[in-house]
Amino acid sequence: MSSPSTTRPARRSPFAKARQEDGPRARFSELLPYLFEHKRVLWFVIGLSILGSAASLAQPLLVSQVIGVVEQGGALDGLVWGLIALVVLSGIIAGYQHYLLQRTGEGVVLSSRRRLVARMLHLPISEFDTRRTGDLVSRVGSDTTLLRAVLTQGLVEAVGGAITFIGALIAMLIIDPVLLGLTSLVIAVSIVTVTLLSMRIRVASQRAQAKVGDLAASVERAISAVRTVRASNATTREIATIDADATGAWDAGIQVARISALVVPVAGIAMQVSFLVVLGVGGFRVASGAITIASLVAFILFLFMMIMPLGQAFGAISATNQALGALGRIQEIINLPLEDSADADIAASVSTPGIASAGAAAIEFDDVVFAYPSGAVKTDTDDEARSGSDLDTGASAQSLSPPKHDQRNTAGEPVLRGVSFTAAHGQRTALVGPSGAGKSTILGLIERFYDPEAGAIRFGGVDIRTMPRTTLRSQIGYVEQDAPVLAGSLRDNLLLSSPDATDEECIRVLHAVNLTEVLDRNPQGLDAAVGEDGIMLSGGERQRLAIARALLAAPPILLLDESTSSLDGVNEQKMRLAIDAVAEDRTLIVIAHRLSTVVDSDSIVVLDHGRVVGTGTHSELVASVPLYRDLAKHQLLV
Repeated sequence: MSSPSTTRPARRSPFAKARQEDGPRARFSELLPYLFEHKRVLWFVIGLSILGSAASLAQPLLVSQVIGVVEQGGALDGLVWGLIALVVLSGIIAGYQHYLLQRTGEGVVLSSRRRLVARMLHLPISEFDTRRTGDLVSRVGSDTTLLRAVLTQGLVEAVGGAITFIGALIAMLIIDPVLLGLTSLVIAVSIVTVTLLSMRIRVASQRAQAKVGDLAASVERAISAVRTVRASNATTREIATIDADATGAWDAGIQVARISALVVPVAGIAMQVSFLVVLGVGGFRVASGAITIASLVAFILFLFMMIMPLGQAFGAISATNQALGALGRIQEIINLPLEDSADADIAASVSTPGIASAGAAAIEFDDVVFAYPSGAVKTDTDDEARSGSDLDTGASAQSLSPPKHDQRNTAGEPVLRGVSFTAAHGQRTALVGPSGAGKSTILGLIERFYDPEAGAIRFGGVDIRTMPRTTLRSQIGYVEQDAPVLAGSLRDNLLLSSPDATDEECIRVLHAVNLTEVLDRNPQGLDAAVGEDGIMLSGGERQRLAIARALLAAPPILLLDESTSSLDGVNEQKMRLAIDAVAEDRTLIVIAHRLSTVVDSDSIVVLDHGRVVGTGTHSELVASVPLYRDLAKHQLLV
């Protein structure tokens, strides 16, 4: 197959979520809770700002007195020292105020990150199916950082600036109403201009942050699959994709800079025009005797004091609108319902007993129907296709598999269609069938990553929708198909579900899954690093470590999604012995692609196209279910 042209537009990841270019916009009222968390410091800063404004407003009055005394040939006495003291006091207040605002700004960023991460990690699994990891990371890192600008770029300082502005305005009105009228006209024009531009800044900033999220998602995708990208000779194409996203972020950033560039000089232009007007008209009025030179100098100083907070206000408007653009993306996640937000309503609608029956099946599926939520692009086929082995390999198996377009269940199409089976207490139940049959989806439903659309799933006779998720999951050990390993040490991975386990217990489960060599080859033992995604371990070692993590928790139910797919024959046999050892008095539900690993199961459930086509032991299914018999023949088991 020929390689794609380099001029072809870069395609998005299949896990990319379609969304509007302009996301939800935050209101200023939504920003206030982040600020009110630090209200004591902010009130103190506002007090300092008022004190600094008073010190600044007193300076022109002292200057006017100094000029008047000099004109009359009198002694300055302590006026000069008083003026110096006010200047020094203003500088000290400004420096301390800047420090407090910077510290508070970092506090706002920290609290927003804590709130966002806490919310994000409690979202329904379906949200992670439809969103890109890099974009979520960008919201935690980049978007929250922009909230700092609200405090550090003039919002709180604008409070003191407003006092300075009003005080200077009153003083200028007393000195010369004519000059004030002329300068007010110039300032009014600048205020209107900034207000109109600020609306565009918020939209442009939000778009820029969304583009940064796209870029982060593309980088995360390429880095996480860098070996596959290299092996596929796709490095150039991935670079082109990331470059396209980087260019998009650059374009959006330039748009923000372009609009901000119109805002920034407005204050400067207003000051220059006002100064020229005051200088020209004021000089004429001094010549005519309407005001004195001392009054004109004081008026000019007050003019500068009035323009300076105006510039702060313009900067605050620009920074606040950029922050509100980023806050819109943060609030989009904050406002999403949590995984268990509807559990009370669901439980109320389920009419099953609330007390488990001792004689009931451990897990029971009763006519379960399920389809992935609208917008979800990750399917059961995606999970199973990543496995190193599959039931439908070889010519005969291929003839049993549905066509590719039928295998890939799109959102809205049922993945499970009336599935019913039971997994008895203390027994091993195996799920087998072609890719896309719904096997991994069944385990996800048992863990309540999703809830069925119809039917019921019962644990000990109780509908699991009436149980708190934490209670349910504390009874279940789940080993995913991809055997995820967290960056950190062996101990970090083992203690994920058993934080109170001792080192001796950790070492015991590692021995049980034949990971002794991992401990022996590194002098750090349990503190040995496993690398990002467990890259310092082999595929089989990663899978065995994930199983050890589940075994350490010792739950009454174990869900194993193709737990031996990455193991060679010797380690597979050892793993089977380890699982057999811990299977006593426990219920196991196992997904298997190699029938040899499940032929001795107490019950085997055969799935095809989301339906149960047979249930029984290996010998019973060989005799009664054609699909299972053909699969067994292909793997030389009959």
